[in-house]
Parts: sequence; structure tokens; C-alpha cells
Amino acid sequence: MERHSSNAAAAPGPRRRIPVAVLGATGLVGQRFVSLLARHPWFKLAGVAASERSAGQRYGEAVRWRLEGDAPDSAADLRLVAPEPGDALPARVIFSALPTAEAAEIEPRFAAAGALVFSNASSYREAEDVPLVVAEINPDHLDAIAVQRERRGWPGAIITNGNCSAIGLTLALAPLRSFGLRRVLVTTLQAASGAGYPGVASLDLLDNAIPYIASEEEKLASETRKILGGWAGDAFRPLPPDEFRISATCTRVAVRDGHLESVSVALDERVDVDDLIAAWRAYAGEPQRLGLPSAPRHPVLYRDESDRPQPARDRLAGGGMAVTVGRLRPCDVLDHKFVCLSHNTIRGAAGASILNAELAYARGLLAGGRDIARSRA
Repeated sequence: MERHSSNAAAAPGPRRRIPVAVLGATGLVGQRFVSLLARHPWFKLAGVAASERSAGQRYGEAVRWRLEGDAPDSAADLRLVAPEPGDALPARVIFSALPTAEAAEIEPRFAAAGALVFSNASSYREAEDVPLVVAEINPDHLDAIAVQRERRGWPGAIITNGNCSAIGLTLALAPLRSFGLRRVLVTTLQAASGAGYPGVASLDLLDNAIPYIASEEEKLASETRKILGGWAGDAFRPLPPDEFRISATCTRVAVRDGHLESVSVALDERVDVDDLIAAWRAYAGEPQRLGLPSAPRHPVLYRDESDRPQPARDRLAGGGMAVTVGRLRPCDVLDHKFVCLSHNTIRGAAGASILNAELAYARGLLAGGRDIARSRA
């Protein structure tokens, strides 16, 4: 599988693998975390947490594995614990796959105990001092951690990654900013796994498409503005609606994994299609320059075939970490239209969090972290 750029020197990793823990480890995104961390060169899975009713059970016995293959042997003997900071989770890096309501209560407790929490939940994505990071696009937003710690009195911090559709969309849009990106129309065709497990009932989704996902359209618009916006040293500067307009329609379709998005854009400049394709193919960010372990060599891939990308064929591009773009053509309403695809539980969830943690390490943000077990009052 494609990984970091061959012409970039790999970022030096830690002398010893850093212990990490996963909250919500038995759910679909939690399983993806466990799978991706099994052979990670920098991070070692040292703890797993789930609901209290699972506490004390071996992970291999408690989990109903829903991903490809079997649960990793390295995780099978770990004992599930309740998602609370303490000796049972001796890790300074926490990956959270908790549902939104639980994350809102539990994640701050870990940050207050000294952990860096890399969260998939939407609870704090819009907070004024919480970075919402897509590693290739806005790595400087990690600078908000210092403000967050000062305001909240935490030795740790919460870092979020975007909604699974917003990550794919913003990676496709970011290379176009140099042409004056002004308006976006997007319709998503989102995979069933985006709703978790068991998610949408099969009889609702089979032979059907559902043209509504609660709160998804609002998230896609607001998160895109924040991700593509700036950090001013003391506050985020999302793209203002009068300068950047986005309209989203979000649907659920009977696909297992992979969010497909149909996008139309208006640009300030008249741009030839070859220039847009060249911008996508040349796009790279700090993860590629640093050679981070989870970074795909090319974060955005363009396919020339008239019928690509397709979820079944392209969702694992770049190890599931790349966004695939295709079908670029003129738009009679705006300027250009295209289709983009991303793997929603890898690039859109667990893989994005892990890449953010790698970026945080490369920027020195983990070097002084404290084990949760040592930071209890």
C-alpha cells in the first residue's frame, strides 16, 4: 500500500513506541483504530476502553469484529476498562471513538489528566480553542493547543479531526484555493458504515437511498469553513460566508465503505482543466514533507477514466488515506464539477486521528506529555 513520499526523509520516530489507548474500542471506528495501530511504528496500543458492562473482559472475547480478517493478536489479550483516566489506561495519547454525548463528558477528563486526546466526535470541533485538523491542510491549527490549555487549565488537550465527508471534501478543495475558490455545491453519497454499527436498518437501505442525514449538511458546511480558514494566534478565522459559499446535500446509500461526493465549484480565475488536474496531482502537505508513517505519498489522486472513482475499486487508495478525484468537466451553473471519494472509517475517522497524532509528535507536542497514570491528582 502506498505510504509516505519516497523523496522525503522520514520523520525520526520515538526511541520507544509511545503507549496509546483507544476509547470506544469495540465500535466500528474503535476497531479501525485497533487495526491501524497493530503494526504502527511509533505507537503501541497499551489500553482499550469501552462501556462499563464490558470492563474486565479480554478484547478478543468482547469484540464482535466487523472489519476485514480477524482482530489483531496484539490486542486480543488487552483487558477492557471503563473510559476513565487512571492507572488502568497508562497512556499519554488517547484516541477517542466515543459517541458524541459521551465524548462531551469524558474527553475533557482525559485532557485535564494530562493526555492529548485525538477525537473523532463532533462535540468540540466547533469550539473556539479546539483545533479541527486535516494534517495536510491546516497543521498550524495545532498552535491553538497552547491557548486551549491556558483557557481551560488543562495540561493535556483535545484535538479533533473532521466529519468523514468534510475531510474528503476539503482535501479535494484545498489544491484549488490558489485559483480563488468562492462557491461550492456538494452532494454526498455516504456509505452505511458512516452510521456506525448496526447503523441504518438493512430494510431501510437496501434497494434505496436516504436523502437525509441528521446534522450532516450543517457540519459539512461549518467544518469546511474552519478547516480551510486560518489561525490568527489567538482565534480561528473560518472562511466567512460572504467570501466562501457552500451548499450541501447529504445522502446515505447502500455501500459498505467509501463516501462519494459530487462537487461543483466557482473560481475567481478562468482555469484550464489541465491546470486543475496538475494542482491535485502536485498537492502535498507537511505530512508528506515529513514522511509521516500514515501519510499517503499523494494525498489527492486524479483518475482519468470516465467512470472513476468508485467506492469498491478506489476507497483503499493510499492505504485508505488518499482522496481520489475524477470526472472533471465544465459546469453550466458554476465553473467546474468533479467527483471525489474517500474511505470514511480510515481517512475520514481513525486514520485521520492517527495522522494528526503523528503530526503532533513531529511538532514536539508529545515529547513532554505525561502518562495519565502519573498525572492523577
